Amino acid sequence: MAPTARNRANVHTRKELQKEILKRQANNKESSKEREDTGQNIIAVVEPWTPGAYTALKALLSARLCAAIWALINDCDETYNYWEPTHYLLYGKGFQTWEYAPQYALRSYTYILIHAVPGWIYSNLLQSNRMLVFFFIRCMLALGCSGCELYFYRGICKEFGANVGRLTLSILVFAAGMFIASTAYLPSSFAMYMTFMSMGAWYHQSYELAIFTTAISTFLGWPFAAAIGIPIAYDIVFRKQQIFMFVKWCIISMVTILVPMVQIDSHYFGSFVIAPLNIVKYNIFTSHGPDLYGTEPWSFYMFNGFLNFNVVFLAALASLPMYTLVSYLVQLPKKSSMYLPLWLTLSPLYLWLLVFILQPHKEERFLFPVYPLICLAGAITIDCCQKLGSFLLSAKRQHYLQHTNWFAICIVILTSVLSLSRIVGQYRAYHAPLETFMELNRLAVEENFPTDRPINLCVGKEWHRFPSSFFLPGLNWNLQFIESEFRGQLPQPYSEAANGTLVIPENMNDMNREEESRYISLSSCHFLIDLDREEETEREPRYTKRTTDWITLHSVPFMDAQRSHRLLRAFYVPFVTEQHCTYLSYTLMQSTKWKPKSRYLGRL
Repeated sequence: MAPTARNRANVHTRKELQKEILKRQANNKESSKEREDTGQNIIAVVEPWTPGAYTALKALLSARLCAAIWALINDCDETYNYWEPTHYLLYGKGFQTWEYAPQYALRSYTYILIHAVPGWIYSNLLQSNRMLVFFFIRCMLALGCSGCELYFYRGICKEFGANVGRLTLSILVFAAGMFIASTAYLPSSFAMYMTFMSMGAWYHQSYELAIFTTAISTFLGWPFAAAIGIPIAYDIVFRKQQIFMFVKWCIISMVTILVPMVQIDSHYFGSFVIAPLNIVKYNIFTSHGPDLYGTEPWSFYMFNGFLNFNVVFLAALASLPMYTLVSYLVQLPKKSSMYLPLWLTLSPLYLWLLVFILQPHKEERFLFPVYPLICLAGAITIDCCQKLGSFLLSAKRQHYLQHTNWFAICIVILTSVLSLSRIVGQYRAYHAPLETFMELNRLAVEENFPTDRPINLCVGKEWHRFPSSFFLPGLNWNLQFIESEFRGQLPQPYSEAANGTLVIPENMNDMNREEESRYISLSSCHFLIDLDREEETEREPRYTKRTTDWITLHSVPFMDAQRSHRLLRAFYVPFVTEQHCTYLSYTLMQSTKWKPKSRYLGRL
C-alpha cells in the first residue's frame, strides 16, 4: 500500500507542475500579445551592453587627470579666493580678498582646509616643490570627481536603463564643460561633485545619502546649491511620505556639517561666523549684492552652454518636451511606482536655469552644479530620438536599438569631436600664462637667482591671469600690482602677523572700489609680465618697446579674441584657426636696472 500511495502522490505532483508550466507559458504569450497590441516596439530581448564599473572609472579618471594637468584657470576668483588662501595656510604667504576679511567673512576656511591638509601631507612627506603641490591637489580633485561620476553613472543605469547610462558616460568623458569644471578649485565645482552624489543616491533610492550630500553641497560648497535638492525633498516628503526620516536626516546633516564648520571658521576669523549665511545675506539682502562685478544678458548661459556641451546642451533643453512627445506617440510602457517620474528627475535642471538666467550677474561657473544634469538630459533626448526613429520605421518586433544605434554613435562622435576641438582650442589660445610662469621657474633655477632677498614680479592688466603663488619660484618672490585701466579693488597680501586671518585689514571694501594702496611704482619692479597690445594708454603702455628699461626674456603667443574669427576662436580647426585668428605676445621681462649675481639673461 505504501508504494502505491507514493506513486499517486508523485503523479499528482507532476500534474501540478505541468499545470504551472502551461500557466506560465500562457501568461508569457498574453504578455507578448499585450505588448504588440499597445504598439510597443521596445522588446526587452537582451539588455544592451554597458561599460562595467572598473571600465567606466578608468575612462573617467583618464579624462579627469588630463584636466588636472592641462586645464587652464579660467576664473581669477579661483586663484585669489581659493588657491591663495590655501597657499597662505601652507606657507604663511598669499593674497587675501575682501571676502576673507573678518569684518565680512563670506568664505569658509573649512572648505580651504579640505584641500590644504592633503597638500600639506604631500609637501611634507613626498615633495616640497610648490608647483607640484598645486598639481597634486588638482589630481586629488580629479580622483574625487571621477568617483562621484561613477556613482552617478551606476544610478542612471538603474533608474533610466543601460542605453541612457552609457550615453551619459560617453558625454561625461569627453564634454568640454566637464574638462573645465572637474578640477577647478571652486565651490561650484564641489557642488557639482555633490550633485553627482545626491542624484546618484536618489536614483539608488538611498534617501539618507541624498539628503546628506545635498546638505554638504549647501553648507560646505555653495548655499544656492540647495535648489537642486528641492525635487529630492518633494519626492521624499510628498511622494514617499517619509516626513520623519527627512526631518531626522536634515537635523543630522546640519549638526554633523555645520557645527564643526562654524567652529573652524570662527577660529580663523576670530569671531562667531556662519559663512554660508553671510554669503546669502550679501547676495540677496544687500542693496548692491553681486551685481557690482558685471552683468550679462539672458542669452549668456545659452551661448556658454553650447560652447561647453555643443549639441548636447540643445538636446538637454529639449529633453522634457521630447520625452512627452515620444511617450504620446510610441506609448511607452508604464513604469513601476518604484521609479521616478521623468519630469521630476529633470526639474532640477530647468529650475536652476530659470533662477540663474533671471539673475543679472552671470558667470560660467554658476552652471557647474547642473553639468551632470545637462549630460543626463542630453542622453535622455538622444534615447528618445532612437525610440521615435524605431517607431517610425515600424520595427515593432525588434529592440529599438537594433535600428538606431548608428544614430547614437554619430551624435556621440559629433559631440566628442566638438568638445575636443573646444578643449584643444582653449589650451592653444590661452595657455601662455601657465607656460610663462613655468619658464620663470626654470630661469630662477638655471640662472641661480638670489633667494635671500625680495624679488618683485609685477603685473598690470594681466593681474587676473596670475595662476597663484604656487607658481612663484620662491617665497622671497612677491607678486606686485602696477596701475592699469582696471579700476576695481584688487586683493592684498595677508598680514605677516602670526594669526593673519584674524587681523582686520585696512583699505578693504565690499563695493569693489579701487584701493590705491595696492600699487607700487614701476621702478620697484624686478620682473614684469604683460600682454603686448598695440593699443597704448597712460596706464598701459607697451613695455616691450621700452628696451632701455626692459629686456624680454620669454614670449608666448596669446590669442587676441577681439580680432579673431568668432567660431574659430571657440573651436580649434587644424591649419584653419591659425589663418583666421590673431595672436599677441605674452611676455616676461626683466628690468635693465636689476642685475642679479648671475650671467646675463637677455634672450628669448
